[in-house]
Amino acid sequence: MAETLQNLFLGFSTALTLANLFYAFAGCLIGTMVGVLPGVGPLAGISLLLPTTFGLNPTAGLILLCGVYYGAMYGGSTTSILMRIPGEAASVMTCIDGYAMAQKGRAGPALSIAAIGSYVAGTLSVVGLMFLAPPLARAALSFGPPEYFSLLILGLLVLGYMTGGSIIKNLAMIVLGLLFGMIGIDHMTGYFRFSYGVVALGDGIGVVPVAVGLFGIAEILATAGNPVRPEVIKTKLKDLLPSGQEFRDSLFPIGRGTLLGFLIGIIPGSAHIISTFVSYAVERRVSKHPEKFGKGAIEGVAGPESANNAASCGALVPMLALGVPTGPIPAVLLAALMVHGITPGPLFIKAQPGIL
Repeated sequence: MAETLQNLFLGFSTALTLANLFYAFAGCLIGTMVGVLPGVGPLAGISLLLPTTFGLNPTAGLILLCGVYYGAMYGGSTTSILMRIPGEAASVMTCIDGYAMAQKGRAGPALSIAAIGSYVAGTLSVVGLMFLAPPLARAALSFGPPEYFSLLILGLLVLGYMTGGSIIKNLAMIVLGLLFGMIGIDHMTGYFRFSYGVVALGDGIGVVPVAVGLFGIAEILATAGNPVRPEVIKTKLKDLLPSGQEFRDSLFPIGRGTLLGFLIGIIPGSAHIISTFVSYAVERRVSKHPEKFGKGAIEGVAGPESANNAASCGALVPMLALGVPTGPIPAVLLAALMVHGITPGPLFIKAQPGIL
């Protein structure tokens, strides 16, 4: 424990130097702009900036790329709340209640809670990464095909039950989603599935195009077909900040979203996307007023936004502790470290405590 705390303080002292703070700011700024652009995503941003880190020291390079990663996770909430167009796949659930709040003139509080939740989740997840990386990484590595299948079935059933409404309709939508997910190349055999000769469907149907079609295009068509100009809601400066009640309503969702996101993030796959759906379903189920969800519930913004940032940090646990990336973004970060001659693995924590 003493060694862990010593390494934690060493990491903070390294990160809080003036140069590293500049790289963190630059990375977050670029990442936020990347996240605002629908369909771009953190993977493209990190991949494009990877060559710029070759001239930096390993710590500064990793801080810059992680800043882009976390900034993109947060930036996707901006267009989700203001325009109902998710800037990133993990921001799909934020569209539901975030945009509803914006229509009521509460876009400021929604954006503020999204920023606060992202910051709190990211900070707590970094501390959790330091303490829980070795044991949680070993547990995640022991997962095989049977465990993944069981986890998938459990997650789908939990979502179907906790979303509310008709369970039959929920399960029907789950089956429809599974059918869409089967489109594309089978990674085990290399054969096309349900593509009907369309080469463009080889990569499957992405989450962002589906979300933009369901939310963004639908909203644009609805607005274009409405001859009445929408009323411009004028707000005061104090109305741009969350009220005391909204802060209190967001505390537990932020905590639950952080915990769920971090644990789900360790599991290989698109954890930052899955965690937002699970967090939203949990918040709706535990809420005393589930009827508010979909109509501007602040919990529907706080939980998912905290979950996707925590999952982003959780995804680094197997990558740093075992050298096993759980997705494309950790794989790019792993490549960045290896370019600098650093190989993550079981001895990484003791050999490079400052970087961790």
